[in-house]
Amino acid sequence: MKVIVTLGPDQQSAAAEAAAAEAAGFDGVSTGEHLFFHGGMPNAFVLLAAAAGATTRVRLLSSLTVLPLYPAALAAKLATTLDQASGGRFDLGVGVGGEYPKEFVAAGVPVHERGRRTDEALEVLTRLWSGENTDFQGAYTTISGVRMQPPPVQPGGPPIWVGGRRPAAIRRAGRYADVWFPYMYSPEQFAESLARVRDEAERNGRDPSTIRGAIHCWGGVDEDPARSRAEVIDMVSTTYQQDFTGLADRYLLHGTPERVRSRIVEYQDAGASELVFCPVGEGVRRDRIVELFAAEVLPSLQKSKYSTSLL
Repeated sequence: MKVIVTLGPDQQSAAAEAAAAEAAGFDGVSTGEHLFFHGGMPNAFVLLAAAAGATTRVRLLSSLTVLPLYPAALAAKLATTLDQASGGRFDLGVGVGGEYPKEFVAAGVPVHERGRRTDEALEVLTRLWSGENTDFQGAYTTISGVRMQPPPVQPGGPPIWVGGRRPAAIRRAGRYADVWFPYMYSPEQFAESLARVRDEAERNGRDPSTIRGAIHCWGGVDEDPARSRAEVIDMVSTTYQQDFTGLADRYLLHGTPERVRSRIVEYQDAGASELVFCPVGEGVRRDRIVELFAAEVLPSLQKSKYSTSLL
């Protein structure tokens, strides 16, 4: 199983954290993004560019880019440039956002248009990443006979990870995704949704077996399971401004290394070939969680019979 670790909240430490994650054996690093949110958030393209310069091997995943906040051609250019700068190591994770409407107001984008804008942007990205002259007339984008130069290093562009939970996200993933990437899912929900995405892909004339499944999990690990559970609940409740006490055992990773390994294997059995592990905590405490995960959890996952390669 491939494991990607999310970079911490200290943006000035992003390059050093990415280098440390590569040295520890993680397969990738990731970051979410928002223009504005309940707390501080980065821009994924910029932060992952810093990570790219500090590493040579790990994948770089935006998890997730709030795509409707960008003009589609600009998003394509930013993703292409990052793919070039990293030597073809960038994966573009896409979400529609909407949890924090103020960022849509600030960007001048009506929040109710976010789904339609995302679908159109994905179409624009795939056309521009073809390397050919592109003409496109949509509701929000007009392109007239231009070409993305230079094109992405990866043929056809960076792999697209589509996140979400609703039926529209399932349909979007079936049409565009290389990776289906939900969060706050149980293993049972994950298996059911991945099957639906692959059915949708087949309806769109795609080979369903080419779509991989990945799961995003907030989490922690500690020899004291009660401490781990409490700090994971505290961090996630603060981030999303709701009480996760009753949801922790269903959606969050916590506990001893043995318990965390066991829970991740349940996601593997449900079809997840990648895990994006989002450690809670800050500073020294977060570093300790990452170190313990790398030492006690990561090796057994990477040796699993379910292991598969990232594109």
